[in-house]
Amino acid sequence: MSKYVKAAALMTLVSGAFLVSACATVEGMGKDVEKTGEVISDTAKDTKNKM
Repeated sequence: MSKYVKAAALMTLVSGAFLVSACATVEGMGKDVEKTGEVISDTAKDTKNKM
């Protein structure tokens, strides 16, 4: 294999690794945002019920 094919293969693998890790990060962030929304919603309901 030529050095260009090896370089292209390496770049493809590295790019794939970055994409996979980015998806995991975005998924985690989405879960954090969802949990924050639930806490805000629950607090609003509790406050409304106390009024």
